[in-house]
Amino acid sequence: MASASAASDWLRRGMRSFDATIALAVAWLTMSAMPHLDHTQGVEYPLLMVVGSLLLPACGELLGLYRPWRGRSLFSMLGVYAAGWVLTITIISLFLVVTQSAAVYSRAWMGSTALGVIVVGMLLRGALYIVLRRIRSRGRNLKRVLVIGTADNIERIQQRLDHQPFLGYRVTRSLHDRPSEGETHFKSVDELARRSVFSRDFDEVWLAYPLAQGERVKRLAGALQAMPVDVRYFPDLSDVRLLNHRVTQVADMFSLDLNRSPLGGPMRWVKAVEDRLLGAILFIMFLPVMLIIYALVRWKMGGPVLFKQYRHGLDGKLFRIYKFRTMVHHPTKGTPQARPGDPRVTPLGSFLRRTSLDELPQLYNVLQGRMSLVGPRPHAEGHNEYYKDEIDIYMQRHRVKPGMTGWAQVNGLRGITEDVALMRKRVEYDLYYIDNWSLGFDLKILAMTVTRGFINQQP
Repeated sequence: MASASAASDWLRRGMRSFDATIALAVAWLTMSAMPHLDHTQGVEYPLLMVVGSLLLPACGELLGLYRPWRGRSLFSMLGVYAAGWVLTITIISLFLVVTQSAAVYSRAWMGSTALGVIVVGMLLRGALYIVLRRIRSRGRNLKRVLVIGTADNIERIQQRLDHQPFLGYRVTRSLHDRPSEGETHFKSVDELARRSVFSRDFDEVWLAYPLAQGERVKRLAGALQAMPVDVRYFPDLSDVRLLNHRVTQVADMFSLDLNRSPLGGPMRWVKAVEDRLLGAILFIMFLPVMLIIYALVRWKMGGPVLFKQYRHGLDGKLFRIYKFRTMVHHPTKGTPQARPGDPRVTPLGSFLRRTSLDELPQLYNVLQGRMSLVGPRPHAEGHNEYYKDEIDIYMQRHRVKPGMTGWAQVNGLRGITEDVALMRKRVEYDLYYIDNWSLGFDLKILAMTVTRGFINQQP
């Protein structure tokens, strides 16, 4: 076990060196490609390259980049890597501003290096991730697992691992806990622990019990402390809806958080920077288009140009959402949705709806901080009042800010929502997004929006 721990430490050091080398190499190659730079005199450029290459692993360590990623999402890893590099750039930029030394360096070199490091780093890390998955799928680089628990739970874990061989876990032994055995089961585990103190044919022990058998888990965990091996508890929570769950410590007590927002702590700031930065860029890019649409709506339909309505946002709080008006002006009592051939929708409004261009004013909502670029789409107040009683997990989608686009939308779940079953499916997609949020996942959804999210076949 000591050798495994040492190997893990060496791997962490290797990955930190890997990231530092990428940053240093990209910065040096970028500088070499710009022969006009006056970097031959003095140490300013080499010093900044060394500082940046050492700061990146430090920021990555702070954000958890070098923890084991076996069994975790590629997009989550790339998102953390990008966040680490953004934090690195921010620290360096603040230092240059405070010391008034920014003028020493070429803006083109700094910008090209910043972009190059994140692109090259993501490509190489992605390639390494894929290579490791293929190696593990072929039966190499495996972690051997001993599973102790009830028959049903052991079978559930075995099936999950059989369907995902690329995770690199293999159940090599299992101890079934049968009610008829009584104390015999604990004696078997005690004996196994004593025999396996210095050598064993497994790398980890997984306990697979329902929450109701917490006392048995406690006794087994105590017995397994005799071995220097990782012990994991996989509670049977198949009947409980989990939302970005984790284990935390509160008042010196351990808590299994069943429902929590994924955007707490540093990740909230990562999401905020993403929304403000990309939102500002997109707002500037689409500003000419919005001005043209504004003029066309004013000319063809008269005022008002914008449709304003209150929607529920983060934690269910109301905010005012903006869209380009697509219907003839009429009192907005209730929340009747547009239907195919709806006479209220004008020809120009129909075009704006099909192309989703009517949603562009929501970029202002993003810059206000009331919406995100990516998140569950905000529904009308009346729909929320109805569906919160029909779908018990419905309001969990308000644990994050609503978005201009979302995981449900890029998978075709948009438009009319009168079918409860269809809405329930949309909510499941929303909760999957919340439970698996990462910066990389957001970027994936934005990319999918370009290819499949703009064209709307619904009215």
